[in-house]
Amino acid sequence: MAKKKSHTTKDSLNFLEQYINNPSPTGFEWKGQKLWLDYIHPYIDEHFVDPYGTAVGVINPDAKYKVVIEAHADEISWFVHYITKDGFIYLRKNGGSDHQIAPSKRVNIHTDKGIVKAIFGWPAIHTREPGKEEMPSTKNIFLDCGCKTSAEVENLGVHIGCVVTYEDEFMVLNNRFYVGRALDNRVGGFMIAEVARMLHETKTKLPFGLYIVNSVQEEVGLRGAQMISHRIAPDVAIITDVIHDSQTPMMSKIANGDIACGKGPVVTYGPAVHNNLLKLVIDAAKKSKIPFQREAVSRSTGTDTDAFAYSRSGVPSVLISLPLRYMHTTVEAVEKNDVDHVIRLIFESLCKIKNNHDFNYLK
Repeated sequence: MAKKKSHTTKDSLNFLEQYINNPSPTGFEWKGQKLWLDYIHPYIDEHFVDPYGTAVGVINPDAKYKVVIEAHADEISWFVHYITKDGFIYLRKNGGSDHQIAPSKRVNIHTDKGIVKAIFGWPAIHTREPGKEEMPSTKNIFLDCGCKTSAEVENLGVHIGCVVTYEDEFMVLNNRFYVGRALDNRVGGFMIAEVARMLHETKTKLPFGLYIVNSVQEEVGLRGAQMISHRIAPDVAIITDVIHDSQTPMMSKIANGDIACGKGPVVTYGPAVHNNLLKLVIDAAKKSKIPFQREAVSRSTGTDTDAFAYSRSGVPSVLISLPLRYMHTTVEAVEKNDVDHVIRLIFESLCKIKNNHDFNYLK
């Protein structure tokens, strides 16, 4: 099989920027899924979408042996929960949104009438009593959209249940880091799409069916992966997600491991990770001279790996993670070289999987 490095193109970088900037809150992922399907369309044989919006591109759809490469498409966000008579808006989390970063952030409220701009208000420092300051929490953070009554808010199209996202957008930092909101884990969707492109451009023929899966609703309990794993019934699953870089201030290596942006993909050891498949991935990294790091987890990985591994009668699964700084903020950051190395490692791992590959521990 032909093998070469992944070379990110101007078109693929344009797609990444557009894809990151497009809001895809948990439960509302469909616009981002359309962008993703449009991008991978030239590199696949067919595609399908399940009722909740998980998108799947397929190569060799008639093959009986099925391999999945997967990322999740959704981003954390907020729901409008309560509108006061004075026109202020209180929220509930949709996924693991960080209430501490909210004050003074600008947001988009998504309504049937279009985007309504708002801000997270916060009392001025002059008015807060030293030593008795409240920390931001879902009980005291609120949105101000410039209205003075609840009726005025509702006339804008805002109602209970409207979803709210930050307006921060993609940028490149020091020509080294991709930065933006929702790199967790739309950068994963980008990477598996680039694997599809790489397979196409190198004319690599796989001896099995490849299912390129962009799952919904990971941030609220791996729900999209649970649903799609039953539909596809794969024989193997390679999952990619992000992992905490532990090199920045206030990060504990004892708690989070010694993981660094710029040192390559991270492979995970844990009960849900199949050791024979993991060995294949590590062998692929060593043979292709792809740098990699290791992490160990207790009980679960906390990613879609768990959903695939424990679906049906069990699916040999592995997790290849991308180091990321400042997770669940609006300035999530990953190194460009790490992105390329994850793409290459997934590609090289696929090239080592045989038709009807038996990963069972006991024969």
